[in-house]
Amino acid sequence: MENLIHVTDAEFQEKVIDSQLPVVVDFWAPWCGPCRMIAPVLEEIAQEKEGEILIAKVNTDENPEWAMNLGVQGIPTLLFFADGEVKDHQVGAGPAPALKSRVAEFLDGVGVPQGVTESGNGKVQ
Repeated sequence: MENLIHVTDAEFQEKVIDSQLPVVVDFWAPWCGPCRMIAPVLEEIAQEKEGEILIAKVNTDENPEWAMNLGVQGIPTLLFFADGEVKDHQVGAGPAPALKSRVAEFLDGVGVPQGVTESGNGKVQ
């Protein structure tokens, strides 16, 4: 699934900040129960909204730099990026319908740039 990616600190600028598509960044860790609860919902959103949004997962145990820079204090934390800026955030897990609704509202607010499509290699064209 090209629009659900795992991002390292070194890739964050390129994959998230510079993305032409809106991005939901999931700051998580393998030991975090609530993080594991929302993971399948994020996978489903990535599949349903392919070409409209990118879901980026950042393991904070292995990649703490951007989490610290962005003030992430607890996980799971979702940051909603558009045009290289944080437009919204959510701390903690929630029910699937609420998360899907939050993403839909975010997309309605930012839209998808015209002419932007996801290529087969996972890069925005």
